[in-house]
Amino acid sequence: MGGEHTSDEQLRAVTIGEPEVLSGPVELVEYDQAWPSVFEHEATKIAAALDERALQLEHVGSTSVPGLVAKPRIDIVLAVADSADEPSYVPALESASYMLRIREPKWFEHRLLRGSEPAVNLHVFSVGCPEIERLVAFRDRLRTNEADRNLYARHKQGLARRDWKYVQNYADAKTAIVEEILTRARPALGASR
Repeated sequence: MGGEHTSDEQLRAVTIGEPEVLSGPVELVEYDQAWPSVFEHEATKIAAALDERALQLEHVGSTSVPGLVAKPRIDIVLAVADSADEPSYVPALESASYMLRIREPKWFEHRLLRGSEPAVNLHVFSVGCPEIERLVAFRDRLRTNEADRNLYARHKQGLARRDWKYVQNYADAKTAIVEEILTRARPALGASR
């Protein structure tokens, strides 16, 4: 949802069904060595469901960073030819046990599908979308820079102790620290081009 503070009205406008209200604090757990295997299993399932339509699959978010506390939900980025063309990929993903929950035409035509066993957030963007590069750069920075990884962990833990109505509000509150860390990742990103 682009990083700004998301209101109830904005969240309802993009959510399919009712937005999930938090029943307690945001749950953060210690890094689980099984998370990369869970990602690989889900990526294989997604690739099988979509065949050549799956143009890129990336494990992103905190579960993709060894040693980082995280919500116990695997974040996966999927690039397809056109994320706005839902009929070209959503039915196949639904048959693979994913459910379309978020549709954001004004933010990179982002779609979010949820898997529940295991808990997965599947973020769908069009191939070449700059948000994919941003998510991967953030992941790679946290994987390779202990100071930024620790800074982000402390920030997340502080925010998780606060009361939030929706997980999206917690995610929005992380925007400033994410952008700060990305400013340090971007010089390396530019050098790799």
